[in-house]
Amino acid sequence: MSDAHAARRERLLEHCSASGADAVLVTSPANVRYLTGCTPCGASLLLTRERALLVLPGELPPDDTGEHPYPVDLPTRSAGPEQDTAEPAGRAAVEFGATDLAVEEHDLTVSRYRAVGVQAAGVRLHDLGRTVERLRVVKDEQEVADLRIAAEIGDQALGELLESILVGRTERHLAMELERRMIDHGADGAAFPVSVGTGPHSGRTAHRPTDRRVEEGDFLTVSLGARYRGYTIRCTRTFVIGAAPAGWQVELHRLVFEAQRAAREALVPGTECAAPDRAARELLYAAGYREEPPRPFGHGIGLETREAPQLGPGETGKLDNRVPVTVGPGVHLPGRGGVRIEDTLVVRPSAEGGPELLTITTKELLAL
Repeated sequence: MSDAHAARRERLLEHCSASGADAVLVTSPANVRYLTGCTPCGASLLLTRERALLVLPGELPPDDTGEHPYPVDLPTRSAGPEQDTAEPAGRAAVEFGATDLAVEEHDLTVSRYRAVGVQAAGVRLHDLGRTVERLRVVKDEQEVADLRIAAEIGDQALGELLESILVGRTERHLAMELERRMIDHGADGAAFPVSVGTGPHSGRTAHRPTDRRVEEGDFLTVSLGARYRGYTIRCTRTFVIGAAPAGWQVELHRLVFEAQRAAREALVPGTECAAPDRAARELLYAAGYREEPPRPFGHGIGLETREAPQLGPGETGKLDNRVPVTVGPGVHLPGRGGVRIEDTLVVRPSAEGGPELLTITTKELLAL
């Protein structure tokens, strides 16, 4: 991966050179990882055309393997005890002869920005903006491979849970078990807090698990994501507990399933970012289900659980090839519960078979 990281740094420098900056300071943890492979630890990355420097915290804890989480192919420097790594990086910009330094103002607090300015006295500071985030939107095949493994881990954990006895267990206990299973299968950890919603809690977005116990006849909605080598996925499925679902449960699940399929089929390079959301929402609206205010049914995903592009109503821009996104429409009926189905896919052209589905756990309405 060192060659891939070097190529990413080169693309960033080319962009900054065109805008007049001769040095770049990257402080966002996800962006530092994208450019170096360094796991999040508070490091800062300084780049010039001739040199690169990774500044590490003065007290750097080892990662889970006992190794210090920084790449060996970059020069490193340690910050002082309790010192922000951006400060010695700013000072190094002066040492390297920089005159214009681009910084991530959206990541730096006011106090950190001022501290960098003090250390980089005589160097003009410019806003780098979200340049690195834009570079991250289109993934290379190694990144897609890591996303595939993250998806496989999530599918394995969920599949094992569905084979166990669920009635009588609490939402909180099931969520904890899913997180443990993902780690057992090789995940760095859960990409976000696992959500398990039963009965009237099912179908809700970002539901925090409670001590409610699973009962016969419940809808059960599970939303999870594994993190592997920093890359994350999202998968949401809704099942029913008991021998046979009620008629309203079958119809609601069918509607959400069809809406989600319509959104997935709209994932074509060159199409408007709002198209998948619109395709799903038209079906839900026609059936009388409206969400006010409307919550976007999808977004980009990668080193962060929510990245560009956004796939919501009114979004501008168009989808590119090799962009991983989530598609997750749903309906929640207060007091009764609901259905939400979410996948992580990679946008691909029709010549390559269309969107690549990463999360393959069945979306059928299984009776557990």
